[in-house]
Amino acid sequence: MTTPKKDGFHMPAEFELHAGTIMIFPERPGSWPYHAEPALKSFIEIWKAITKDEKLYLLVSPEKIQKAKLLCQKLKNIKILEIPQNDAWARDTAPTFVKNSLTGEVRGIDWCFNAWGGEYDGLYADWKDDNALASRFCSELYTIRCYNAQHFVLEGGSIHSDGQGTVMTTEACLLSPGRNPGMTKSEIEAMLCEYLGAEKIIWLPRGIYNDETNEHVDNICAFIRPGEAVLAWTDNQNDPQYALSAACLEVLEKEHIKVHKLPIPEHPVCITEHDLNGYVFEPGEDVREVGERLAASYVNFYFTNKSVLLPQFGGDNAGSDKRAAEIMAELCPDRKIIPIPARELLLGGGNIHCLTQQIPYFLRSDNS
Repeated sequence: MTTPKKDGFHMPAEFELHAGTIMIFPERPGSWPYHAEPALKSFIEIWKAITKDEKLYLLVSPEKIQKAKLLCQKLKNIKILEIPQNDAWARDTAPTFVKNSLTGEVRGIDWCFNAWGGEYDGLYADWKDDNALASRFCSELYTIRCYNAQHFVLEGGSIHSDGQGTVMTTEACLLSPGRNPGMTKSEIEAMLCEYLGAEKIIWLPRGIYNDETNEHVDNICAFIRPGEAVLAWTDNQNDPQYALSAACLEVLEKEHIKVHKLPIPEHPVCITEHDLNGYVFEPGEDVREVGERLAASYVNFYFTNKSVLLPQFGGDNAGSDKRAAEIMAELCPDRKIIPIPARELLLGGGNIHCLTQQIPYFLRSDNS
């Protein structure tokens, strides 16, 4: 059985050139309060920003296709594709893409998706369409070769690549009982290296406090260039995030990664009674509570070809929002920082990076 590494493929970094971005139209009532109408305002801002820099592939269920076309009618550089799915988290359900540096060819990887934990601690009961999405995209919608990795549970938000052979993940996520309980840490590491073309795996111990994905790496730490990363941080030692971030910092420094601290919002972002009244939960779905602290982090940004789409939480966190934008502007002087209102996105359980999946630039042009 062939693998990406055997075929000369590797996972490029997100900050490298894209051919486009995949997103999914939001509609799941247990994720998006009030029929997703508040969240759609932020989605539209993201769509506008992406389509200025690169092509957007928007995946939409048959039930919402007309609404999507209406909302996007003024946007250029967008392709709306009809495909069934269970939720809007393209980072975790769309393919992970790998590239051959010699030929420029790009291929997809179809991991097994089980709603972040399956029967053990998954967040909803039916994930059949989500699990089928990656292979459908590659074979039916985008027509590129796709590696079948359905024997291994993985979400795209649990991995970050520097594009030069180093991949970051978290122990809290990939060693969780709901993923691959029959595999040892070393076996999981070997799997990542073989399918992502990696030479080194950096295991961060934890992620963002109360992150329901079992602490995805894309919420706590992200490469901004080879050997350099931003880390979600707080100086408040009484905040439960402090110990988690400090443990990650220790690992990164031992691995000689240059770390830039990106403070989390000063005030926790929590579920209100108004928020809760907008959800409609299905049987077997994770239910939210008033006062529940959400996993707010500015690290959940997204690189387009020319910009950084940066979450902004507003309200009491206006000062934190501004500081995060200033830090990212200093770290990414060649990109425009685009603030995106993100509290309504966070109500779904993730943020901008979780909702996007980049397609690396490739030399073929038949999918343009």
